[in-house]
Amino acid sequence: MIPTTVSGRARGGRRQGEGRRRSRVAGALATLALAGIAIAGASTAAQAHPHGGKGLPRLSAAVPGALQECESLAGFAFASTVITTAEVVPAGTLTNAGADVGEHCLVQGHMNERVSGFDGRTYRIGFEMRLPVEWSGRYLYQANGGLDGSVSTATGTFTGGQLQNGLQMGFAVLSSDAGHTGAQIPVFGFEPQARLDYGYQAVGTLTPMAKALIADAYGRGPDRSYIAGGSNGGRHTMVASARYADEYDGFLAIAPGFNLPQAAVAQIWGAQQWAEVATDPADLATAFTQAERDLVAAALIDRCDGLDGLRDGQVLDTDRCQRIFSIDRAVPTCDGDRDGSCLSAEQKAVIARVFAGATTSDGAEIYSSFPLDPGITQAGWGWWKFTASVQLDPLAVGTVFGTPPAYIADPLAVDIDAAAESIYATSGPYTESGMEFMTPPEPTDLDTLRDRGAKMIVVHGTADGVFSPDDTAAWYDDLDAAYRHQADQFVRYFEVPGMGHVRGGPATDQLDGLGALIAWVEEGQAPDRIVATARGEGNAGGVNTEVPATWASDRSRPLCPYPLVARYRAGDPEEASSFVCKPSGGGHGRG
Repeated sequence: MIPTTVSGRARGGRRQGEGRRRSRVAGALATLALAGIAIAGASTAAQAHPHGGKGLPRLSAAVPGALQECESLAGFAFASTVITTAEVVPAGTLTNAGADVGEHCLVQGHMNERVSGFDGRTYRIGFEMRLPVEWSGRYLYQANGGLDGSVSTATGTFTGGQLQNGLQMGFAVLSSDAGHTGAQIPVFGFEPQARLDYGYQAVGTLTPMAKALIADAYGRGPDRSYIAGGSNGGRHTMVASARYADEYDGFLAIAPGFNLPQAAVAQIWGAQQWAEVATDPADLATAFTQAERDLVAAALIDRCDGLDGLRDGQVLDTDRCQRIFSIDRAVPTCDGDRDGSCLSAEQKAVIARVFAGATTSDGAEIYSSFPLDPGITQAGWGWWKFTASVQLDPLAVGTVFGTPPAYIADPLAVDIDAAAESIYATSGPYTESGMEFMTPPEPTDLDTLRDRGAKMIVVHGTADGVFSPDDTAAWYDDLDAAYRHQADQFVRYFEVPGMGHVRGGPATDQLDGLGALIAWVEEGQAPDRIVATARGEGNAGGVNTEVPATWASDRSRPLCPYPLVARYRAGDPEEASSFVCKPSGGGHGRG
């Protein structure tokens, strides 16, 4: 049986129909409060929570500095740390969005090298830091994605077409492999300590070392420290918000897979559903072809495009669309063979099941529902659903998240009930379950973050094919309820209509989340909106080929703090300034 609690907290995700609901009263209060409307008799945070919402600490701004040491950092001394490279990188060696990245110092090394007594392999936490000559006084932990296993270039890049990365903004940036190499990915999950390093301990190990290295390089430690990442990097960030909030001042999580073990099991479950209607058993994409996804997306646009007050090829009010759109009514049912102009009754049933969320054989929830969004047309959505679900997720569930670890030979035949149980199990040397070492231990208890003046921004695309924005919204609902509907004083959640996993899709996916976070942490400017831009033809940060040709190449839209949505007011329909953030026309919550 799947337990109902993990480490004293409710499991992530919600049953269908509860995915984005609060009580009617709580939801109304929160929406009115976010809209800036005073509520008579509303309880104060001081009454609602041991620490009042008003008068939270304001952190001071970082003070710029200059690099004092580089090559001499080869002799940097810190416990269990080996430096292998310390060299100057000239300006222009790296570029981003057509601009040169300035001169900086590259430091590479590793920590905690050991020969495992469990499998005899050598493990260590590999890292690199890039230290700009012109320093902002800030440190950034670049949390990387997937199963980690490689040290990505430490530039501080997280989202689509980021016009300025963290290094260009003057951050000292750290990147790591989270304790294993790519060659070890098929096996590291069998090694108990490597599991824990990947889950959370590598971040805890690297953070004090990075701050000490910065102090040696600049003559002082960082004034402000940030952690940011997308996908698994978003998970790292959300885990850090619960485990390491005393070490970081700002947290930016993009498309966070904070319930990653659940999502991975759900992916395998989804593959089994798609297999029921695939015309080619060896190609799950034949279960829901590109033409058929285009058909459903067009029906969504036809029914929901105008809900935000403007017909512009975008659905900005996702909540209301879920309430009024019916795939049975809006999409023709095939009388004969499938030809891209209809869906079979069996297809419609499978699509409904997949979007409602994975369940065990007795109906117990495994993972969250997903919103049905026009962004399902993107190639990335299909890749996550039809390819990753049978190639990557079985490896992750079997060897990393499940206990005891074991290879999954045939994902289409695996017992989903057993797989769902395995991510909550412990055994022998595996003293923490997958759900314990991979997820925030108390995701709705952010007292440390809050009380020291730290802030968090979470961003998620509504057409994410692997991690559900419904799950993220449910987490925010629970967090907001725990803080009596004043969580927006230290955490804000933004959805990007049409955006896929981390980036892409028919969406305005170019945004400066890091800049918004700095302004909130250091200047007290809470983000009432974040302007996001499409990456059409000529975009300096790289073109998103999934931006429709009917849009202006630089179309902009405001991302609104959940649960508000963007609604057209007046003016140029291609400009974010023509929109305001208001409550969803369908009320709060997705059913």
